[in-house]
Amino acid sequence: MNGQNGHGQNGHGHDQKLLRQRAIRELVLSRPVGSQREVVDALSAQGFEVTQATVSRDITELGLVKAPGADGHVYVTPELVAPGGAGSNERLERILGDIPVSIGRSGLILVLTGTPGTASVIAQAIDESSLREQEGTLAGDNTLLVLFADESRLERWLERFGAIQARSGGTRIP
Repeated sequence: MNGQNGHGQNGHGHDQKLLRQRAIRELVLSRPVGSQREVVDALSAQGFEVTQATVSRDITELGLVKAPGADGHVYVTPELVAPGGAGSNERLERILGDIPVSIGRSGLILVLTGTPGTASVIAQAIDESSLREQEGTLAGDNTLLVLFADESRLERWLERFGAIQARSGGTRIP
């Protein structure tokens, strides 16, 4: 193994783990995947050196679950099976389509800024959405804080929030 299994204690192993998990997520979003073996084979074809045990841990960390699909049970992302189904993000998508939101960061806290009077609406929509990696939200007038316990949850949340924001057609201010 050359460190691509994500077990290394250096930053390179962590980077490989993030890249590998992003590849797994993109894989299950792009086509039906019914087994860990399929994931291992697809990752190997992309140049990752992985074992089924590594893929199993990644699937657990990503929150992927099996759900009925046209080709039998397939892996899906958590937002597709959250309580209330995929519709649980609809309100957040509508709000993000109407309100430009910028995202800043301080440690394990994301600072989201919208227009005056919108922070509590955005925070409530986040709390009601399928986004579950955050410890909580705290809203002021136009700014809200999203709090995280660790870096991996923050990164995963940011990726998922960005995808919801992109689907909304809303504006993300750098």
